[in-house]
Amino acid sequence: MSAHAPRTARTAPNVLGGLAGWAWLAIIIVPIYYILVTSLRPQADYYAENPLSWPARPTLAAYGEVLANDFLRYFGNSVFVTVVSVAAVLVVALMASYVVVRSARRSATRLFQVFLLGIAIPLQATIIPVYYLIIQLGLYDTLWALILPSIAFAIPLSVLILTNFMRDVPGELFESMTVDGAGEWRTLWSLALPLTRPAIVTVGVYNALQVWNGFLFPLVLTQSAETRVLPLSLWAFQGEFSVNVPAVLAAVVLSVLPVLTAYVVGRRQLVSGLTAGLGK
Repeated sequence: MSAHAPRTARTAPNVLGGLAGWAWLAIIIVPIYYILVTSLRPQADYYAENPLSWPARPTLAAYGEVLANDFLRYFGNSVFVTVVSVAAVLVVALMASYVVVRSARRSATRLFQVFLLGIAIPLQATIIPVYYLIIQLGLYDTLWALILPSIAFAIPLSVLILTNFMRDVPGELFESMTVDGAGEWRTLWSLALPLTRPAIVTVGVYNALQVWNGFLFPLVLTQSAETRVLPLSLWAFQGEFSVNVPAVLAAVVLSVLPVLTAYVVGRRQLVSGLTAGLGK
């Protein structure tokens, strides 16, 4: 028997995979770079310069023009709708997932099946009943007309993700909390909530993206400028600044910043939540 440990075989580098990866990176980076540099370009230089070159006279005039056209109002509306919707979804989905996982009653299983049924219903197929219901409730052209449907359509998938994640929590931990005299609410907030934090961040970021970028509900359920959110404002800016391309792209950059910030802050929890259970 040889005294030296056998050498592990070296795998050949995947050249084609590397080239494909760099090509895909270029496909993603080039449009983002174009949007950024164009938003910094003066309108007078837009047709005179190479679209991919750095502006000869970079300026923030396009951003100032966008901010002067009620962008902050639309931004505040989007923040309010997104924060309230995501917070309500996380609270309801966490409690529902806890009941589904911990309860031995058949009603809990039926509840989970109802949530699964909600995933199969497309949003576009329910827009007319939702519009009629909002009219009957007297909420048309209010921010609550956007918040309530956003919560309803986000809960089913959120419950599914949190339920699958919470099922991986060892049952002995729940039993030890019960032996120590903790009630259901104490167990939920002191045990289930910290252990499911990656899944909660995943659900929160995903739902924030859906609500922040939502266009159908704002288009159908709101009308006035006071209740306009960013997706509709970008549509309006496209008509208002149809010739001023740098101003339109400056509005796009400003609307993306909050979502990008949320991803940067919660990227580690997001990745761990998305990859949870893959090795089991």
